[in-house]
Amino acid sequence: MSEASAAAIAPLPSISRRISATLRRDPVLVVAGLLALALLVLAIAAPLVSPFDPDQQKLLARLRPPVGFDGARVGYWLGTDQLGRDILSRTLHGLRLTLALALFGAVVGLALGAVVGTISGLVGGIVDDLAMGFVDLVISLPFVLVALLVIALAGTDMLVLIVVLGLAYWAHFARLIRAQVLALRNLPYVEAARASGAGGLRIALVHMAPNIVSPVIVMFTLNVSNLILLESSLSFLGLGVQPPTATLGSMVGQGRDYMASAPWVVAAPAVVIVLVALVVMLVGDALRDRFDVRLRER
Repeated sequence: MSEASAAAIAPLPSISRRISATLRRDPVLVVAGLLALALLVLAIAAPLVSPFDPDQQKLLARLRPPVGFDGARVGYWLGTDQLGRDILSRTLHGLRLTLALALFGAVVGLALGAVVGTISGLVGGIVDDLAMGFVDLVISLPFVLVALLVIALAGTDMLVLIVVLGLAYWAHFARLIRAQVLALRNLPYVEAARASGAGGLRIALVHMAPNIVSPVIVMFTLNVSNLILLESSLSFLGLGVQPPTATLGSMVGQGRDYMASAPWVVAAPAVVIVLVALVVMLVGDALRDRFDVRLRER
């Protein structure tokens, strides 16, 4: 039997070996990725795994502590809030909505920033000056004031909130993508594509996009973490999703008056906010370390 045939029929490494090898090589990415996957599964399956309707009120069971404490009610593992609603069910549904808003907001910001940054970098000249001047103006504005203005004019519908979150960091995407385009546009292979008659759109999508996807993925991941905290802050201030719909930030905001007498009302959503933001940030840092050639060469 030839060596090629023996290699073809040799058993592939088991999944456990592959996981072990990846864990040894990049343990932070593996652990953070598994935690992120678990949180994502819980968010998607929230309607299936929640023990109660998140908006169901039982005033006779209000402010009951978690299981294991005196006065706890069977089945309410994390206790109840000021209206007798199950905190575990509301936390799971709040996680689902908070993640959805952050992810869609990041997509909107990336799309807007990609358009502005690519056009600015490719065209240059007065277009570049005007675009970057506007980007600098946007970055210098306090975002909370911008959010207040948009919400006051358009309301607090889900689509409006996604647009508001998308406006938060689009300028950062624009600056990053413009810098990458400026570094690539005079390289020989781009000049060759331009000389062969390729248009600006084809050059951007076919020749430049594959070379700037790595830093964009890293920035996207880190911005998701920032948007989770931003959405929680807006909901805490009453500018996000309106009651009775639960988000993690609104749960903390509505329960802040009971922190002294019933701290479990805000403990669960607050811990989940910190956990989700930390996990997403760890994934972003790990991806940066993996994609950045300069860091890998150290």
